[in-house]
Amino acid sequence: MHSHNHGHSHDHGHSHGLGHSHADHFTSYNKAFAIAVLLNITFVVIEAVYGVLSNSLALLADAGHNLSDVLGLLMAWVASWLASRKATDRNTYGLKKSTILAALFNALFLMVAIGGIAWEAIRRFAEPAPVAGTTVIVVAGIGVLINGLTMVLFMKGQEGDLNIRGAFLHMAADTAVSVGVVIAGLLIMGTGLNWIDPVVSLAIAAVIFIGTWQLLKDSVNLAVDAVPRGIDPDAVSTALNELPGVDSVHHLHIWALSTTENALTVHLVKPDPAKDDEVIEQANHLLAHDFNIRHTTIQWERAPSGCPNAAHC
Repeated sequence: MHSHNHGHSHDHGHSHGLGHSHADHFTSYNKAFAIAVLLNITFVVIEAVYGVLSNSLALLADAGHNLSDVLGLLMAWVASWLASRKATDRNTYGLKKSTILAALFNALFLMVAIGGIAWEAIRRFAEPAPVAGTTVIVVAGIGVLINGLTMVLFMKGQEGDLNIRGAFLHMAADTAVSVGVVIAGLLIMGTGLNWIDPVVSLAIAAVIFIGTWQLLKDSVNLAVDAVPRGIDPDAVSTALNELPGVDSVHHLHIWALSTTENALTVHLVKPDPAKDDEVIEQANHLLAHDFNIRHTTIQWERAPSGCPNAAHC
């Protein structure tokens, strides 16, 4: 990981540290998205066919739900591809922010799905649905395998990329729903207690909500240019303030360019211009290595600006 610096000769010289592109990240998940979309489209077709053959409205409804998940996966895939495109004169950061929008929309889709599951579960307390047939349980079992496999494809990447986490949570939610259908179906067939179905559905909705709520909060924060979770702005300010010759730090701004890349602008008060370039190199290495911030613009100031709130103004 290295940064390229462009020095400027004027007194308030500033430097831009440029990080790696999103292209490598996109390439690494291109195959995962392709496999995930293909598997889930196949499952939608299986559900739709057996739904018609067994005259099961539940299977047809779930096929529609899974089709919406395919669209969610496609959205995350397209956003990952857009983020890998080169910057232009008009889009100077490229289209990296599309990954944040995809994560946000996926979180909103999941919230709608949770609402649908909860509403249907509450309705079934008043009007118990007929016991799930063997066909429904078998098809749901296939769903567990397909959704579970798809979930595993995104398990590693979801830790460091909100867009990938959105795809992962979509598949985790579908896996949980399919598991719930199988368990509830078997329990109902064994006991005859129809209320088991809505109880399991509500439990699944609660579990999905917990994971989705954090995704929604994080994606909204990134969409409005808040400091990304995992980066402590006070720690960044302290680290920059400890650089050789730096007296104070202000106009510090940290935001996300995408779900994997972060940017920073800052003014550093450094009265002595000696070793400016060396300190810039040190700052860029520090920010990239310790805080995962690889797009930096650092401006020198030779005298304090009188900023009332030095760290955040």
